Amino acid sequence: MTATLSTIPNNNIFTNLILFILLGASVGIGLPSTLSFFANSTRIAKRGMLGGIIWFTTGFSVLIGVLTWSYILTLGETTAPLVGSGLLTLWRTLGLIFFIALTKAKYEPSTPKPSEKYKRILGRRDLILYLVPWIMFSLVNFTESPITEVVLGDFASLAGIITFAISGIFAIVGGTLADRIGRKRVVITGFILFGIEYAILSLFSSNAISHYIYIGLDGAAWGMFAAVFFMTLWGDLSEGFQREKYYVLGGLPYLLAGFVPILMGPSAKIIGENPASAFSIASFFLFIAVLPLIYAPETLPEKTMKDRELGSYVEKAKKIVEKENAKKQKRNKADDKNEDSTGETQESTEDKKARELAEKYY
Repeated sequence: MTATLSTIPNNNIFTNLILFILLGASVGIGLPSTLSFFANSTRIAKRGMLGGIIWFTTGFSVLIGVLTWSYILTLGETTAPLVGSGLLTLWRTLGLIFFIALTKAKYEPSTPKPSEKYKRILGRRDLILYLVPWIMFSLVNFTESPITEVVLGDFASLAGIITFAISGIFAIVGGTLADRIGRKRVVITGFILFGIEYAILSLFSSNAISHYIYIGLDGAAWGMFAAVFFMTLWGDLSEGFQREKYYVLGGLPYLLAGFVPILMGPSAKIIGENPASAFSIASFFLFIAVLPLIYAPETLPEKTMKDRELGSYVEKAKKIVEKENAKKQKRNKADDKNEDSTGETQESTEDKKARELAEKYY
């Protein structure tokens, strides 16, 4: 289908409608299955970091694609569509080849997992406590996006590219933190960052510096959300069950909220002239969305976090012991008369800390 894009007339409403339906179906059917495959292929202890790396790779690829497309547009009206559809075809073909190679790799799925009905899934308290804030965020984000474009003006397109690049970097940061301190804390941090950025815009919407702060915070928050909400969280909640339905429910709020800017379009320019109240309301609802998350359970097993914390302490203890042993050897070589009346070497404060840590974890 992608290969024929250059031959399809773009002025035919019926043709474009069919094209949109086919593209939407490919995303709607393929994305949950792909994300489910990712969750099945990763361990919960490293799922956040791997999800962040994948998002970073995707963001970097999209950035290269945008720059390439900008160059293609300079080739002329006749050549650009042909070259563009050719590159898109190549991109999708490479994706298909990699996917087939992964499915034929040594990964062996466990015994078939039971499938749950949507009614049963939506009856889970832990899922609702994460899904409600996600719905609130999706609505706020897409309601405010056309207003933000009016406020940023000509800088809006470039701001989108910069935000995407920053989000790729912070996806790795957020994913790594999600594997260490838990998904819940990373998600709450993301909501707080979104609330702060809209609060700044509500107070200083006409200030250029506030625009740069907004872009930085927006990119950082999006990176954390991408690693957790898009890649990790729904896979954690579906542990022990088939995952496709969980990723469908997790993706629907964001995808359906994409229609909101169409409804907001006519009034966006009017609101954008005095956006303080709109951004203040957005900030308020984002902070309110944190309340369900306070009561939400952590999806990263507590044992995993304790094991990481214990491993970190043990490594520190090892380094301290090795460092102090090296110091002792140097002191013994320099002067072997440092023993007290009992014949034992006096312990320094650091020696005691090292010994206590070593005794605690060995």
